[in-house]
Amino acid sequence: MTEGEPADVLLDVSGHRCPLPALKARRRLAELEPNAILHLIATDPMARIDIPHFCTEQGHELVADWAEGHDLHFRIRRK
Repeated sequence: MTEGEPADVLLDVSGHRCPLPALKARRRLAELEPNAILHLIATDPMARIDIPHFCTEQGHELVADWAEGHDLHFRIRRK
């Protein structure tokens, strides 16, 4: 994050299975201003496929994704 950039909005969907992580991300992103960053944490392995596909389909930018143990992290910039 650079100076002047808003802090990430955290959405933890740990324990939810496909398609709920993408649906909850869609709902939360709709509430955010353009260019805001959503930090999504998921535990469903299908999120590795679903979230990048969701971003492409909806026009959002997948800024970064990584794993920490069983947690999958996604930083999504709202279009």
